[in-house]
Amino acid sequence: MDALKLQQLAAEHAIVLSELQLEQFELYYSLLVQWNEKMNLTGITEREQVYEKHFYDSITPAFYFDFTAAQSIIDVGSGAGFPGIPLKICFPSLKLTILDSLNKRLVFLQEVVNRLGLQDVSFVHSRAEDAGQDKKYREAFDIATARAVARMNVLSELCLPFVKPNGFFIVMKGSNVEEELTEAKKAIKVLGARTQKVESLYLPEEEAERNIIMIRKQEKTPNTYPRKAGTPVKKPLV
Repeated sequence: MDALKLQQLAAEHAIVLSELQLEQFELYYSLLVQWNEKMNLTGITEREQVYEKHFYDSITPAFYFDFTAAQSIIDVGSGAGFPGIPLKICFPSLKLTILDSLNKRLVFLQEVVNRLGLQDVSFVHSRAEDAGQDKKYREAFDIATARAVARMNVLSELCLPFVKPNGFFIVMKGSNVEEELTEAKKAIKVLGARTQKVESLYLPEEEAERNIIMIRKQEKTPNTYPRKAGTPVKKPLV
């Protein structure tokens, strides 16, 4: 896959990418490969694979969710910027906040944002458990998103506290999500939300399964959550 193929596949889902946006994706790829030589950002560096497994994969939630209507989004545990930066490139009006616990990744992402000329992007250097209890970020976002950084019951506790009531938590997962969703049912309910729908798709070239889970926040998350850093992983809600 390359920039033109990405443009074609996005257009099939009514996402129109301009020449400028294609240039931004290409520059993002160049910066990713360049910085990856001095720090571990990704194990995937071949152009075709980066475009499919990182860029295309990151924008798949927009096939099922209207990001043009969303104002603010927090990408939790963003790593090398996925899915937040590709979504921001496609939907420039998004107010994007990127949260990561590793400062050097945020230094890279600040460089990406500067070089791509992206506006309305901010960075939070913190553990999700700590930021989720901070009044500045708690229930401050229309959407929280995360890409396969933990099991669903853990991930829900890390991300749902950031979402406003009536907002969405959008999770990107690989195959076999049914077991994780069953395991996370109690956690999602306790945190004030419910699973609205799950959409499945396959990557166009590799044909690996992907699942987009949309969880609607119905009421405020109890103040108890998220618990102290490390606790959600050690003692998941079940």
